[in-house]
Amino acid sequence: MAARAPDFPGRPAAAPHTLAGAPQAAPALRFFFYFRLALAIGLAVLFFSDQGPALLGQSDRHLFASALVVYLFLIAASGIVMVLGLLQEELQAQAMAVIDIVAFAILMHASGGPGSGLGLLNALTIAVGSLTMAGRQALFFAAIATLAVLVQQVYADLVQHVRATAYTHAGLLGVAYFAIAVLAHRLSLRLRESERLVSRQEADLANLQQVNDYVVRQLQTGVLVMDTDGRLRQANAAARHLLAQPDLAVGQPLATIAPPLARLLADDRGQPGTAVSGFRPAAGGRSLRVRLHRLGQGRSAAAIVFLDDEAALAEEAQRIKLASLGQLTASIAHEIRNPLGAIGHAVQLLGESPAFDEADRQLAGIIRNNVQRVNEVIENVLQLSRRDRARPEPVELRPWVARLAEEARRANQLADGQVVVRISPEEATVITDPRQIGQVIAVLLENAATHYPGDRTGLRIAVEGGLAADGTPFLDVTDNGAGIPADAQGRIFEPFFSTRHNGTGLGLYLARELSEGCGVRLDQAPSAGGGCRFRLSFPDHRLIT
Repeated sequence: MAARAPDFPGRPAAAPHTLAGAPQAAPALRFFFYFRLALAIGLAVLFFSDQGPALLGQSDRHLFASALVVYLFLIAASGIVMVLGLLQEELQAQAMAVIDIVAFAILMHASGGPGSGLGLLNALTIAVGSLTMAGRQALFFAAIATLAVLVQQVYADLVQHVRATAYTHAGLLGVAYFAIAVLAHRLSLRLRESERLVSRQEADLANLQQVNDYVVRQLQTGVLVMDTDGRLRQANAAARHLLAQPDLAVGQPLATIAPPLARLLADDRGQPGTAVSGFRPAAGGRSLRVRLHRLGQGRSAAAIVFLDDEAALAEEAQRIKLASLGQLTASIAHEIRNPLGAIGHAVQLLGESPAFDEADRQLAGIIRNNVQRVNEVIENVLQLSRRDRARPEPVELRPWVARLAEEARRANQLADGQVVVRISPEEATVITDPRQIGQVIAVLLENAATHYPGDRTGLRIAVEGGLAADGTPFLDVTDNGAGIPADAQGRIFEPFFSTRHNGTGLGLYLARELSEGCGVRLDQAPSAGGGCRFRLSFPDHRLIT
């Protein structure tokens, strides 16, 4: 069987076909046909049953009967032509109108002329036919009908020598034909304009629906449309992906698709415009941000549910932040580093002057130290804005962390045993970006050594890894230092905040930014033995044992 071409909005749909394979006629043409058929059958029943008015065929019953039979035959033939689609609609309407005009003129003549009243049948034909014909054609057929009535009357007067003529009746019928043609044509124009308007609106609505469907399908945000009974009416591919249910079907209750989501919508938090973060539709599933918009009043109203992957939102926010930071650092490099370099160079030249005494040299040293500190701030910010996108890969934890710990021990001049590594299970492998997360671990180890009060010989740093109670892979960096003051714990990740007078305040800020860029969470956790403990929590299901 041949495939049917799809119909597109704005383009006329392909006409339905009959059993014979011919296109189906337009409704107006079918109505015209059925009207003529019903009229002819009614005349035949009234005439042949002898129950109708005596005026039917009163002048010539044989002519009336013959004309009526031929008329019925021609109507049947026109019906066959219409079903088979042998003629265009306009040509067929014209042929049907001509047949009617001639037939009714003959029937009127056989019934005594215009005085019989059968001439009004032509008026009905012209009125109905005008719905399928153009304006000039309707007037043309009104003229033909008028001419037929006059010819009939002239023929009856000159050839048959009837006693009484009815030219007045014939003239009035002609006027009626033209009046009806004009009125019917105006009505036809209004109907056609209404049909065109409806067709345009249908096409616009179909196009709008098509655009809406396309937009919903292409959205990265998951979209669920629920009806008043809490059943699914529509879901895009993103929603199926986020809910991990590719086989979602229209009509399913939300309670069976995602029971936690159904409870959420029934809860007080499910108010219009409310956004809920950290929602997991299933154990171990994605962390989603849910937004609800109801399409009416009350909790039982239909609703649209939007689902967003919080990890993707965080990544997008990170990209925007990095783009803004890149513009800022470019301005910093241009506006600050050049004068800063000039200051440093001038201080160096002044230091070489023999006129400098010891006090001047101390002041120059302060200037050099602060120039170096500002330059370090600029380098740290530039490092953050220049970093590449995370490239996660399987990394065996123990040898990787052991190497980072050994490098930090040597850089900070610590003795053997002051930095220990404990990974359980020892063969554990985590999927992450080793370069960027390695920088984070290096910052944490350096902070532990730098902030230790007094002699560093008493410093102890432990790097431990494994699975938390909730099954999340983690790495802890713990030291036995003085810890973080209570009034500073809420600000340690803020940029340019430091508990040391000579610190840049960017170390932990850069560490958290690097972690978030890799999808890893960095937090400061309480330590049972005092000191500091920082925890790196990796994304779910990222530990391979």
